[in-house]
Amino acid sequence: MIPRPFWLERIQHAWKQAPIMWLSGVRRVGKTSLARSMFSDHCVFINCDTPAAAQQTADPEFFYSNIRKSIVIFDEVHQLPDPSRLLKIGADVFPHLKILATGSSTLAASRKFRDTLTGRKRMITLRPVLFSEQKAFNCVDLQTRLLRGGLPEVLLAEKIHLEFYSEWLDSYFARDIQELFNVGKRHSFLGLLNHLFCNSGGLLDISNLSRQLQISRPTVMHYLDAYETTHTFHLLRPFHGGRAREWTHQPKGYAFDTGFVCFARDWDRLRSDDCGILWEHLVLDTLLSVCDPAKVHFWRDKQNREIDFVVPRGRQTCDAIECKWQGAAFDTRNLLVFRAAYSSGRNFVVTPQPGEPYSARKDGLELTFMNPAHLMEVYSGNMIYGKSSPQPTTDPRS
Repeated sequence: MIPRPFWLERIQHAWKQAPIMWLSGVRRVGKTSLARSMFSDHCVFINCDTPAAAQQTADPEFFYSNIRKSIVIFDEVHQLPDPSRLLKIGADVFPHLKILATGSSTLAASRKFRDTLTGRKRMITLRPVLFSEQKAFNCVDLQTRLLRGGLPEVLLAEKIHLEFYSEWLDSYFARDIQELFNVGKRHSFLGLLNHLFCNSGGLLDISNLSRQLQISRPTVMHYLDAYETTHTFHLLRPFHGGRAREWTHQPKGYAFDTGFVCFARDWDRLRSDDCGILWEHLVLDTLLSVCDPAKVHFWRDKQNREIDFVVPRGRQTCDAIECKWQGAAFDTRNLLVFRAAYSSGRNFVVTPQPGEPYSARKDGLELTFMNPAHLMEVYSGNMIYGKSSPQPTTDPRS
């Protein structure tokens, strides 16, 4: 079993704030493996897919009163008849216990959760294998990670099988979507998702999608809500502060995994030009893992000048993050326009480069070049790693 210490430490940190830890993520992203990696003499592991689990937990107080260990793990807890009652009683009546519950969607999505456990839970979304985790999964070739994606099963396979992606989509619709949403038209639902994956990383025009795919606008909105709730597609909202001619309403959309982008585009190998947009997805995964997803944005103006990602920090400060497959080719023109409007904040250029971060000056801007592993440390800080954020050093080559 491959250890994923970053996520384990996030779970431990969440338990310091609330008794229930809700671990969500797409199908086969590794939730069960992560939960099982915590299994020890201190844990009780309940596989809620089994009929025995429903019988075992039918009387929650009796169930918990017989637990002699400090951690209870409910894998796929939404399969139980009344999961919210089970978790609520655990948190309220047995506060000494730490509870981990897993599921494919956000907790509030399931009709079974009549109580969303406000004040009793913290939520973490497990992402596909991150840049910082590649070595642990024996993936030394970054292009292989981009082409295959980051679901552990396909990343660890000796050979890529395209059937994996189509089978995953079938299972996703049958088990996650039909269980949680009133969606009867499989063809249009998966057709829109495939279209979004093909255009992942671009602006999202809902009216245009409706016309192109001949799906009503309310249906497109309903499907988008389902994709976001089940973590298969992320809408990135524009950052704006009231400046003239800023992009203010139309979001960008990103697929949850680069492997499915390549599958939707029929890419069986990557050219250098293909890697830039896929690299952007991998950097976004890092940011969504360590930042509040609602606080990760992009910036764009009416002249189509754009900053890949913007993370606000306080009232007047925001970080600008540019993703570059080839860092040496970084052009400062867009960043100069952005900083003319928002002068306070850090400028990160995220590249696949090995080694330590370094700082450089270009066109009057201070830039910090780093890879996603160091970017993760910048935004994780003391909360997860137990150490200060790294201080960039100045590279004598710059």
